[in-house]
Amino acid sequence: MKAIDIRNKYLNFFEKHGHKVIPSSPLIPENDPSVLFTTAGMQPLVPYLMGEKHPEGTRLVDYQKCLRTNDIDEVGDNRHLTYFEMLGNWSLGDYFKEESIKMSYEFLTQELGIDPDKLSVTCFAGDEEVPRDTASAEIWKKMGIPEDRIYFFGKDNNWWIAGEEGPCGPDTEMFLDTGKPACSEHCDPSCDCGKYVEIWNNVFMEFYKTKDGGITKLKQRNVDTGLGLERMAMLLQGKKTPFEIELFAPIMDELAKLQKVDSIESRRIVTEHLRASIMIVADGGRPSNIDRGYILRRLIRRMTRHLNKLQVDLGELANLIELDIETLKEMYPYLVEKKDVIKQVIIEEKDKFVKTLDHGEKEFEKMINKAKQENKTVIDGYTMFKLYETYGFPPEITSDLAKEKGFTVDASEFDKLFKEHQEKSRLGSGQKFKGGLGEQNEQTIKYHTATHLLHKALQIVLGEHATQNGSNITVERLRFDFNHPQKMTPEEIKKVEDIVNEQIKRDLPVTCEEMTLEEARKSGAIGLFENKYGDKVKVYTIGDFSKEICGGPHVTHTGELGHFKIKKEESSSAGVRRIKAILE
Repeated sequence: MKAIDIRNKYLNFFEKHGHKVIPSSPLIPENDPSVLFTTAGMQPLVPYLMGEKHPEGTRLVDYQKCLRTNDIDEVGDNRHLTYFEMLGNWSLGDYFKEESIKMSYEFLTQELGIDPDKLSVTCFAGDEEVPRDTASAEIWKKMGIPEDRIYFFGKDNNWWIAGEEGPCGPDTEMFLDTGKPACSEHCDPSCDCGKYVEIWNNVFMEFYKTKDGGITKLKQRNVDTGLGLERMAMLLQGKKTPFEIELFAPIMDELAKLQKVDSIESRRIVTEHLRASIMIVADGGRPSNIDRGYILRRLIRRMTRHLNKLQVDLGELANLIELDIETLKEMYPYLVEKKDVIKQVIIEEKDKFVKTLDHGEKEFEKMINKAKQENKTVIDGYTMFKLYETYGFPPEITSDLAKEKGFTVDASEFDKLFKEHQEKSRLGSGQKFKGGLGEQNEQTIKYHTATHLLHKALQIVLGEHATQNGSNITVERLRFDFNHPQKMTPEEIKKVEDIVNEQIKRDLPVTCEEMTLEEARKSGAIGLFENKYGDKVKVYTIGDFSKEICGGPHVTHTGELGHFKIKKEESSSAGVRRIKAILE
């Protein structure tokens, strides 16, 4: 069964069970400071899990484009992906455990034809804060899962939360027995030996974890589910790795034809990173030295390095992009119309990296000459790491060049420095996440409202082309990216500030209406990321000044915002400017 067929079966099944199909949100989150990319299906729905009313009702189903960056260095093995698609169905204060589990079991066994005898499930074992989830276990027994295939685990396995704060709860997970022999008499779904593969996760989200680590009850009981599409396609097609399914196989096969040096690892890296880069660029991402732009840069550079390793002519990259878009267009038709910009961005970044490699080789020569003068025969790990960190120069190339010059390398020291670098990166990523997907406090709500005023003010001062390109909100400040070809003058910045503060001084009412997307367009509402909207949308109107399609939440009157001050205006990427501002 192809991935597109699994996705369609999923959406149709839950639509028949009263769910409204909502479109995928973009990979680049709107007004969410907690992550660089959309990492889970629940992320765009946090306000509704917290109790805000969703325009489409209380039962939703979608597929969500996701990208997780923690495993970039693991891609190349037989299972890790950065970009993937998550199927999800949602109950926002509607049904709970029994109906959720029944629908999951029916979909797996009847729609996908999975043998019930191959299914095992896990439930939350309970702790001092939340009791053992015997209710889910009993429901699974009613479905026909025997007691010896129902397991109980603690919070490390059967509790879900995004970040350190936010909506959370116990979950029940479904596992497929692959038929591999048990690794020991204690082999169970918590084991990583490969016998059991997780295929679905139903989170019973009725709690909220606070900043101080306490657990409180949410306003409503929700169900939040996630089913990884690529993994399910792999299992149903009887493949050993996701790289053998139809979403990856054409590029894998083409690389096998083009390569002069065989490396399954390099082919997987190129194939995976190419798809991820295409999806990021299509949703507005551009390479840069910070945040998500740096992730995109890293993906493209790693892909380029492994094309070199395969000794594939880099001129073939344009053809590989064309082939990948052709492969993916059934899943994502909009890629076709964005093909030219995708090719331009990826190839330009590849060309820059080729120059980077040239610079790195020159620096390497300097370091080799210095080492010779000092009668050294070993390139130390610090030198290797400096070449990697400063020039993006791959350590394996450093090692190869050193060998040609009669030198050895201290790989152990490099590995130590690299692990420290990874740990810092992960901690940084954790800090990004620290804001919490559920962090909707009084201050972030004020900043969210202020972005609407800023957006309109920019269009008044600079022109209608100055549309939003992205935003990032924390309790300390707002960051707003917008389309504009040149640096703003001090006079323009002052004018924008004055307009925003004038609207705050007017204490304009902020109102919300639900309407169809067509009605919203006709009403003059600004629509950002329109491909993410469903049939009904929320339109927030700020007095006679601003009208935007937005998920909310917002303050009730602009007078609550205080004084608006632009702290910085700078370039974000080509043709995109960035404003950082505060409310005093």
